[in-house]
Amino acid sequence: MKVTKSKAILADSGLFYAAAIWGSTFFIVKNALDGIDPIVLVAYRFLIAGLLLLGYLVFKKKSVFKDIKIALFLSVILTLLYVSQTIGLQYTTASNSGFITGLFVAFIPLFLLTIFKINPNKMEILASVISLFGLWTLTGGMNDINFGDILTLIAAVTYALHVLYSDKYMKQGLDPIVISCQQFLIVGSISLAYALMADLSLEISTSYAWKATLFLAIFPTLTAFLIQMFAQKIRTPLRVSLIFALEPVFAALFAWTLGGEEVITHRAIGGLLIFVALIISGLPTPKTLLKKN
Repeated sequence: MKVTKSKAILADSGLFYAAAIWGSTFFIVKNALDGIDPIVLVAYRFLIAGLLLLGYLVFKKKSVFKDIKIALFLSVILTLLYVSQTIGLQYTTASNSGFITGLFVAFIPLFLLTIFKINPNKMEILASVISLFGLWTLTGGMNDINFGDILTLIAAVTYALHVLYSDKYMKQGLDPIVISCQQFLIVGSISLAYALMADLSLEISTSYAWKATLFLAIFPTLTAFLIQMFAQKIRTPLRVSLIFALEPVFAALFAWTLGGEEVITHRAIGGLLIFVALIISGLPTPKTLLKKN
């Protein structure tokens, strides 16, 4: 499918928005966990987002059960991603979580090659390597590996799988709104069912946790994931992954601006490297240039 320049810019802009919103969530989630169980938080944020989309689909008289088997498959991956990342934040730092989650950039080309039998080109591989180095420079890498870091590594693996399988199904023509609604409701239901079986407290005990839950439901979940589904109809998974690698960059920018933290040189350099990787990913390979000439 031929993609116009305007559509590509619009898709990339939406992905930048998603990366920025997700970049703001690490410290929000970590602080919210003082007033809510991590699995209950996952349940509430996804159920709220799913019910909002469900209302829209019912109003539009669209089938809510179309392609439900695919949605169930994606939802299992998404549940593993968010449960492992959210629980992991109880045991590790926000910076460790941000770096380890960002390792999904390394898993994308690996899974493309091994699972999907697609060979990334040299520019894409180079961009992934530079992005990983920038991520390490930005976050400082990992310090004192613990149980939370291992859980977060599961999140990185499932993050990559979700991007790749979403790419596959979106390019098959699935409705992004329907598939997003289904995923939200299934992830929320699985998480809530586990919370009930494990006899976890369903209470939200602080006003901060209430506000955080609503914010997480509407912005990082509902709007960001929906935009991702639409964008993946026309953008490559490696392009998507490199834009999403900007999450910790945006996290640092929020800390420097809204958080009042001082600008740290190595973090600024790391962020710059990730932007360079994004630019390189869009360059043609030497072979392509030779063909054109």
